[in-house]
Amino acid sequence: MRGHRMLTAVAMLLFFPVMIFPQDSQPAQPVPSTQSAQPDSTSKKKQGSRHQHDFLIKGTVFTQEGLSFAGAQIQIRKAGQKSYRWRDVANSRGEFAIRVVQGTQYEVSVSGKGSREQKKTVDTTGSERVEELVFHMEREGSKPS
Repeated sequence: MRGHRMLTAVAMLLFFPVMIFPQDSQPAQPVPSTQSAQPDSTSKKKQGSRHQHDFLIKGTVFTQEGLSFAGAQIQIRKAGQKSYRWRDVANSRGEFAIRVVQGTQYEVSVSGKGSREQKKTVDTTGSERVEELVFHMEREGSKPS
């Protein structure tokens, strides 16, 4: 009788896992990945091309006394063009940042109340992606130093 109980116990140990965890005869399906190994060309183009050819022109504008020139007007145009395409106003620290398309020359014009307009040229044809400018404004009517 003891052997019969042992045989029953062994049979149950072997049989229960099959009942609790039935085995599929089909192979397991792979879990779909959230990232494909090779992204399709449209998604790759959208991700990398948004700012691919951008150039950042940033700068700081100071008064003649060396204080930040908040509210200074910044305008940018392509060299040789008559109208300005990009405009900005210096923040409370006299700073500005304008994103333009890389690959050409631009003219940056800065003006402000009581100050003479200043212009600088920025060349975006090289490998650099950022140009930092500093403007020291002069009062209208004062002689340039």
